Amino acid sequence: MKEMDCVEIIIDKKKYKNEGVYKGMQGWICHNECAEGYWLVNFPQYGDKPDIATISIHQDDMVVISKMDAQVNEHIKAEHEGEK
Repeated sequence: MKEMDCVEIIIDKKKYKNEGVYKGMQGWICHNECAEGYWLVNFPQYGDKPDIATISIHQDDMVVISKMDAQVNEHIKAEHEGEK
């Protein structure tokens, strides 16, 4: 993995859910260094909407994908509204 890679979360974890990030959400690695297996990942929404989160994600909890679709994040976010 490297900076600017598009990634998808492959597991739900409480610490990610607390930040509004759920399995299936897509983001991009926004820092060039990995710290103890964690990468800083940004999870955007479509258009001018504010980002969902920018958090550290463990490399084992995500996979690199060829293209990110922020609309996927909005659908997943809507499914989980009120769960926090």
